[in-house]
Amino acid sequence: MTLSSEDSLQRQLEAWLTEYGGPDVCVAELLCDRHAKEPGRKALHYENAAGVQVELSFADLRNLSARFAGVLHNLGVSKGDRVAVLLPRTPELMVAVLALWRLGAVHVPLFTAFGPEAVGYRLSHSDARIIVTNTTNRFKLQVPGLTSAPAVNKSVEVVTVEDHTKEKVALPAGDTPFWASLKDAQAVQEAATFGPDDPFVLIYTSGTTGSPKGAICSTKFLAMVAAYMRLGLNVQEDDVYWNMADPGWAYGLAFALIGPLLIGRPTIFVNAPFAPQLTYDILCRYQVTNFVAAPTAYRALRAFGVPPGTKDQFSIRTATSCGEPLNPEVITWAVEHLGIPIHDHYGQTEAGMPIVNHHHSSLKRPLRPGSMGRASLGTRVVILDDTNRELGPGQEGQVALDTWNSPLFYFRGYHQDPERTAERFVAEGRYYLTGDIASRDAADYFFFTSRTDDVIKSAAYRIGPFEVESALLQHQAVAETAAVAKRDCLKGNIVKAFVVLKSTFTGSEALASELGQFVKARLGAHAYPREIEFVDQLPKTSSGKIQRFLLRNR
Repeated sequence: MTLSSEDSLQRQLEAWLTEYGGPDVCVAELLCDRHAKEPGRKALHYENAAGVQVELSFADLRNLSARFAGVLHNLGVSKGDRVAVLLPRTPELMVAVLALWRLGAVHVPLFTAFGPEAVGYRLSHSDARIIVTNTTNRFKLQVPGLTSAPAVNKSVEVVTVEDHTKEKVALPAGDTPFWASLKDAQAVQEAATFGPDDPFVLIYTSGTTGSPKGAICSTKFLAMVAAYMRLGLNVQEDDVYWNMADPGWAYGLAFALIGPLLIGRPTIFVNAPFAPQLTYDILCRYQVTNFVAAPTAYRALRAFGVPPGTKDQFSIRTATSCGEPLNPEVITWAVEHLGIPIHDHYGQTEAGMPIVNHHHSSLKRPLRPGSMGRASLGTRVVILDDTNRELGPGQEGQVALDTWNSPLFYFRGYHQDPERTAERFVAEGRYYLTGDIASRDAADYFFFTSRTDDVIKSAAYRIGPFEVESALLQHQAVAETAAVAKRDCLKGNIVKAFVVLKSTFTGSEALASELGQFVKARLGAHAYPREIEFVDQLPKTSSGKIQRFLLRNR
């Protein structure tokens, strides 16, 4: 279908909803097998920090994932079981998720920067049967002294990708070796299907007043993904698409892994630390036409500068940012040095991509400084006041989705958490509350203001203060603590912790450094407090709740 008019877009939207929200949705067929019928059709371009490059076709993915599905089946995985995957952007990640969906299992993504406690909580709360990881991350499953370390749950089977470097780290006893097990595995020939109420993804998002929440996604999620890939990002048949987001997070899972596979386009995985020069090299070498990155990456590219002669080698047709508000000066820089403006988009794990500056010609509108765009097709976005009344242009309130008039809305609630699920829906379930404050103008452009809660967005990662505070409180010196966001010119925000020490300890630079490393070892490098301030007491309400907004304003 040619997507050249509002009517054709609406018909296509209805077709996606019918195809991906029906009673028998075969995810493996949609993401892989139907594209594998075309010989040589590429699915993945991969390279790592050592310069190793691998290409996989859809046929390769079909064959490898069918065999790995056999491995998982032999380990007892069946329809509805949760399988966690703790892998970087590698071919094994793509094989593993396709394999578990062949069995009708539920994917639980885990970010590789998570520390042992963050991994342990998600494994335990999701009731995962299996975790697929590699030798680099395997230690996170067996750290003594961590109460939530998954090693205490003996029912969790571990599949580990072998180390093929010269050092060759040996696998722990009892682990199933990923590649070795494929040699004798019998391929699963018939892929399972999902019903409209069956979860296929369980992804955790951070909260401020409690532990991370497991967002349940049905296959209706795929309709939102297709709409965003085609309309929001305008990925076309001959495009070269690169989304730098990590598939351990919702945006990367949806649009760096699932999205390209769904529309039959190859994706690019670069398993290496972010570096501006490498980013420019990839853009030029692969002749990337559609580039997606977090504001942090764009700010770093701007600070580094475009190497002489590089601009002439670019083939970038669209540039997109998502994760946090994009600085206007970065957009100005992109027009001058990349040759195109960056389109800012607004998304959320539970809501998909409800507000975007569309790239598709039928929906594209002039960019307005500071705006995150207009409502996506298939989604009605409103601004509500404290009484859940819809507000008009120029009025600030909470961003909400009108679920009764948003056919693309897919969120099924939080796993084992009916109370926090209920908190998100108001007015008899009509409105889903995002927790963000914004306004819209008379032309229905939306402008972000702030979070209603205290989730910290740092370098496009969402970090729950509760996790940081819980980790700090495990240190023998800490009596009380509160974590907040502090503005940072590169990362957008960093984590800052205010710490009340026990009476037998005295604050010092050495202790602050020790506390930071203490959290880093437990939660990961993305979440530790880069700044710690020792205080005598924390500001609180009369009921004892910490007033983080007062700390942010200090």
